[in-house]
Amino acid sequence: MSTHTPQSRPWALKVSGLGRIYGDPSPASLTGTGPEHGTAVSPSTGAVVAAWDVSFEVAPGEALGIIGESGSGKSTVMRCIAGDEAATTGGIALRSVADGTVNLCDLLPSARRRLRLKDIAAVYQDPAAGLNLDVTAGGNIADPLTAVGWRSYDGIRQRAAELLERVEVPLSRMDDLVRTFSGGMRQRVQIAKALANDPPVLLLDEPTTGLDASVAAGVLDLLRGLLEETGVAAVVVSHDFGVIDMLTRRVLVMKHGRVVESGLTDQLLEDPQHPYSQQLVAAARG
Repeated sequence: MSTHTPQSRPWALKVSGLGRIYGDPSPASLTGTGPEHGTAVSPSTGAVVAAWDVSFEVAPGEALGIIGESGSGKSTVMRCIAGDEAATTGGIALRSVADGTVNLCDLLPSARRRLRLKDIAAVYQDPAAGLNLDVTAGGNIADPLTAVGWRSYDGIRQRAAELLERVEVPLSRMDDLVRTFSGGMRQRVQIAKALANDPPVLLLDEPTTGLDASVAAGVLDLLRGLLEETGVAAVVVSHDFGVIDMLTRRVLVMKHGRVVESGLTDQLLEDPQHPYSQQLVAAARG
């Protein structure tokens, strides 16, 4: 694997040797899988090695990209970090949780869910995965606020209005059901909800996929500004190097569940080493 190591900085999120296997988790399932074999499916056990031996750190104010085609393992990594799926092996640590000394993979599901209130937030490709479409925009933002102890109705309304303004959703729409919003507006509300409690870590899974080009460009502009402004540590998952280039400083390239190359985004775009990275860069330029 080609690697350029950036200058060491204090991390907000640390992922160590993360692996996720669907099916038989024994070592036999690893044999015959990965980019060199052209498959993530074990020829001996039939298990799918969705992600294996993935490690990285993300510092406050930094955005790390994970790029690959469908089936590369990038979204599996994000779901494991978010707690939506259980990792088969490895470690995930947040600086905000016991100063990074606790492996989140060892926590009970209820404890992982509590971390989603303040310590880590996710924005999904499908806004319906992160929002209740039958609740108002303001109501969706109120949910994480009340879950951490906000009780003042006026205070919650004010915070929701502040967040909606920040993501450029008209305040006149605050009491409209999210179901009545366009795809781009739903995504903006989902971003506002994710930022409600100022989480130190933000996960973005294909945040503009499925949106019209002009709408996607507006959401990307918004995200770039928010990442710079908030100082959050972000992980951006995408199949599109254009998105990765706009939002991230460093990038991992995944194929068949493994990281094949990593480095500074601008350097990797300029001079990709792995043939698969070269293919992705060529597609982005085309």
